[in-house]
Amino acid sequence: MRARSAGCEPGRCPGSAKMPSMAEQPRLLEGLDPEQRAAVIAPRGPVCVLAGAGTGKTRTITHRIAHLVERGLVVPQQVLAVTFTARAAGEMRTRLRALGASGVQAQTFHAAAFRQLRYFWPRILEGRMWPLMDSKFRIVVQAANRLGLSTETESVRDLATEIEWSKASLIGPEQYPAAAARTGRSTPIPPEQVGKAFAAYEELKNRAQVLDFDDLLLHTAAILEEHSEVAEEFRARYRSFVVDEYQDVNPLQQRVLAAWLGERDDLTVVGDANQTIYSFAGAAPEWLIGFPRRFPEATVVRLERDYRSTPQVVSLANDVIEAARSRPAGARLRLRGQRADGPDPDFAEYDDEPAEAEAVARKVAALVQQGVALSEIAVLFRVNAQSEVYEKAFADADIPYQVRGGERFFARTEVRQAMAALRSAVPRADPAGEDGLPALVRAVLAEVGLTAEPPAGGAARERWESLSALVDLAEELAETLPEPDLDLARYVTELEMRAEAQHPPTVEGVTLASLHAAKGLEWDAVFLVGLVEGTLPIQHADGDNAAIEEERRLLYVGVTRAREHLHLSWALARASGGRRHRRRSRFLYSLVPDGHPAALPAKTKQRAGESRTKQSTKPRCRLCATPLSSTMDIKLGRCSNCPSDADEDLLSRLRSWRSERAKQLKVPAYVVFTDATLLAIAEQRPADESDLVAISGIGATKLERFGSDVLALVQGR
Repeated sequence: MRARSAGCEPGRCPGSAKMPSMAEQPRLLEGLDPEQRAAVIAPRGPVCVLAGAGTGKTRTITHRIAHLVERGLVVPQQVLAVTFTARAAGEMRTRLRALGASGVQAQTFHAAAFRQLRYFWPRILEGRMWPLMDSKFRIVVQAANRLGLSTETESVRDLATEIEWSKASLIGPEQYPAAAARTGRSTPIPPEQVGKAFAAYEELKNRAQVLDFDDLLLHTAAILEEHSEVAEEFRARYRSFVVDEYQDVNPLQQRVLAAWLGERDDLTVVGDANQTIYSFAGAAPEWLIGFPRRFPEATVVRLERDYRSTPQVVSLANDVIEAARSRPAGARLRLRGQRADGPDPDFAEYDDEPAEAEAVARKVAALVQQGVALSEIAVLFRVNAQSEVYEKAFADADIPYQVRGGERFFARTEVRQAMAALRSAVPRADPAGEDGLPALVRAVLAEVGLTAEPPAGGAARERWESLSALVDLAEELAETLPEPDLDLARYVTELEMRAEAQHPPTVEGVTLASLHAAKGLEWDAVFLVGLVEGTLPIQHADGDNAAIEEERRLLYVGVTRAREHLHLSWALARASGGRRHRRRSRFLYSLVPDGHPAALPAKTKQRAGESRTKQSTKPRCRLCATPLSSTMDIKLGRCSNCPSDADEDLLSRLRSWRSERAKQLKVPAYVVFTDATLLAIAEQRPADESDLVAISGIGATKLERFGSDVLALVQGR
């Protein structure tokens, strides 16, 4: 029998109930498009939602769960929704609470398994459950040492990665050499040695009576498979299952899911095969693509209306993924942009990485001048090592940034101190909060170092940004919660829930992140950088068609993170002045528009560059006439070797004015003007609007909003 399909005719879903008319729609169906509504009202049983990037999949599945609860088809406590990150699970719980389905369990695979194992372990295995290791590193070192293998950090990490892949793929130590050969896996040492190290690791771990994260899933599956009374008790508790990001399941997770389900089929899965980017960890899209074959009665819904990105971004994303050599039917989603038109994606080629990074910093500054928040801008790259040159460029340009994948927000020392101070303040806090919750939070955080004005930079500025983000969260709650619920205790509870879910408040700064770390996130403006052969696709993927296609999907994920502004760039050399031997990524050849400078043959491009150089003049220092190259020097109009001639009194007045304007606008001071821009104004003392816009970083938007004030200050009025 064929799987039921949805999304074919507005208002109807073959094999399901007739779509309610607009007048009949219950609350949970309002604002959903026909395909989303079809997924929400699909009957209990197997449902497969093929959801493209930006199509509202989380909204759809949370509304489906809430709809089933509201209609009395399932009790909230009997629903288990699983996803792959604590942050995604936390967001799902938050949405479900708002929809009236707060009893639903929304967790990661590992968190759900840990909870079940802790409950059933004493009954089946007797005694207390073995403790969970924070890291397998120490025991892998012991296993490597026993076999005379390298115990260098990188070698140990490589071995740990192979052990994790094996366990996620349900491959034992003895099977590893054959499996590595069969899958063409690139092993750090001979496969036979990896297998022996894997066996030694398991022996040492069991002797120490500890568990790793994969053991949580393995033991949970085994208990349910081998003990019918446990399986019956579990299945009486949980009757309906939802799996988000189903394209990312590995064989071990699928085994756990099968053990949870038993012979039942009340399962909703959501995923996009075009976003499968974790095959190195054992993930495979076959479970998603093959869902209708395993469940012939399944309702299949395709979400292709992209509400995130402009049609220009959506078009480029479609071009990226449709160039794939082969795509299974379940992966052939073609996004349709639903937003108004925006700017065309921008392509740029640079001589070297520092030049590329400085150009990105200038473009970021221009976007900020246009009103784009720093927290809505991201720079994405293939490998983490690429971040360094951008960190330097942003530091030089006085642009705040945060590196995603670094220290977690709630693990930062200042955030832990702040939360302790807020907890201790709850008993003595005025419940009503005479000046409101944000003022109360700010007063408490002043005790741990929050100042009215941000420090100039460095670690002190980072600490200030973290504390300021906690105040921003208080302001967000003040706007969304009814007044009776708005007190310090409720705020602290929200913080603790976010800490548990790893869902930090937004810190105002450009995000630097790898393409893998960016999965599931989105920004108004995205810069995809370093797009050269050997980096994207990564060098070790060459020659392996499956690996190359996964690299293409990585680019697709990067493109679909952008809502409006999208910039793609590459550099021909790594270091400044280095040999320009690198080539742009093969994935870009069909994307760069005809006639674009980046599409020209190398010799033609070189001649065009020489012509432009002859016709143009580089900015020069207004004091010594030396050509300027760095972003900061161009902004100040002088080279770093020349002394500042700033009017200190004017600079002081500018800073005071900026502070007042920032308070009025309720934004950080640097959003009005950065310290570097104020210094440039105090040095160059513009006489009129044309002088003012000649200062790098001051565009039409800033001129319109602040120009008259600044000129008045310069003229002493």
